[in-house]
Amino acid sequence: MAKNLYVGNLPYQTTADDLREAFSKFGEVTRAQVVSDRETGRSRGFGFVEMASAEVAQAAIEALHGMSVDGRTIVVNLARPREAGGGAGGYNAGGFTASKRADVGYGNGGYGGGRY
Repeated sequence: MAKNLYVGNLPYQTTADDLREAFSKFGEVTRAQVVSDRETGRSRGFGFVEMASAEVAQAAIEALHGMSVDGRTIVVNLARPREAGGGAGGYNAGGFTASKRADVGYGNGGYGGGRY
């Protein structure tokens, strides 16, 4: 079992120290991070906690998932690995395309109207 946990639906004022403190009750926390917006620096309402062992990670999930924090019900589960790729489009090996759908646009992608 993985030791990296996703923590979602966090109140926006939650800090990495708050996460570390809450999860340390179940065992050693090796890393705590609250994800913030690149432009504004404001919390995006989720974060990640890495626990020292799989057993303490499972104990933290069972205890904290569904708990109410400042009126928000938090989500705690195993973090999924980051998917390859990313980004919101742009240039790739196949060239610039606006859509993968063949029935939209003019010809082989790019800009265009389509039916929708």
